[in-house]
Amino acid sequence: MAAKPMTKSQLVGELAEKLGATKKIAGGYLDALCAIAYKETKKTGQFVLPGFGKLVKVQRKARTGRNPATGESIKIKAKTVVKFRI
Repeated sequence: MAAKPMTKSQLVGELAEKLGATKKIAGGYLDALCAIAYKETKKTGQFVLPGFGKLVKVQRKARTGRNPATGESIKIKAKTVVKFRI
């Protein structure tokens, strides 16, 4: 059985321990990093986290899908999504 993914509070606790800071400060760093990543990805189309990976904005084409309950064909609109690439 696979282990459960780390929660945000667990991540904040680990960051605080590694940085020798309080959980409040570590949480602030994490929130600031997320805000910066969101803003940059929206503005430039990508955000690089050196040594780890990057967030890339990608356009998905419109496509045909199926409603699993009825089996009926449905149209799925084109949309912009964010993908993480290592």
